[in-house]
Amino acid sequence: MFDLTLSFDNGPEPDVTPVVLDILRRRGISTTFFVIGEKLTDPVRRRLAAQARDEGHWIGNHTYTHSTPLGRQRDPGAAEQEIARTQNTMGDLAHPQRWFRPFGGGGHLDDGLLKPSVVDHLVHGQYSCVLWNAIPKDWADPDGWVDRALEQCQSQDWSLMVLHDLPTGAMRRLGEFLDRAVEMGARIHQEFPPSCVPIHSGEIVLPIESYVSRIEESIRQ
Repeated sequence: MFDLTLSFDNGPEPDVTPVVLDILRRRGISTTFFVIGEKLTDPVRRRLAAQARDEGHWIGNHTYTHSTPLGRQRDPGAAEQEIARTQNTMGDLAHPQRWFRPFGGGGHLDDGLLKPSVVDHLVHGQYSCVLWNAIPKDWADPDGWVDRALEQCQSQDWSLMVLHDLPTGAMRRLGEFLDRAVEMGARIHQEFPPSCVPIHSGEIVLPIESYVSRIEESIRQ
């Protein structure tokens, strides 16, 4: 037996997100979609995010451009441009908890995720920062990610898995993954494992030093 929370990053995408929503609906599974703010300026994609919310999924913030990890950006206004701009664009789509997931540049949990001004923005804005502990790299291996995902699930008590509703072909195997996970004893949750939420409602509740670059301080010196 193991616990599993699913999340989907980088959408919405008209050719993929509806398929994902249908698969989840038929299995009675609720998840979180961490959306890219820039994509919500497209009415079709915004309607998909609204559909996901209306069907019980949570909508979270995954930066505006998804271009460079925030901890690598030298722009002192990165938090405003990437986080606040997305939150404003999301409007009433956003979950009240103000879920935010940083861009990991390929799923890396390192000091590229955040920088001091970003942490300050998350704290003052009362965001909850959601990381991950399972990333099967479905975007890079659309056919082979399922076995890897199941191995990751079996290796720990509670997995918070990052998948992507992107047009790579990977989500054609989402139903297979879910069915096999359930057969193996998965208990599927919408809630996040506390160990993956180091900032909750603006409060730093877990150590974050390893996720924070000192890039701004080096510029000031």
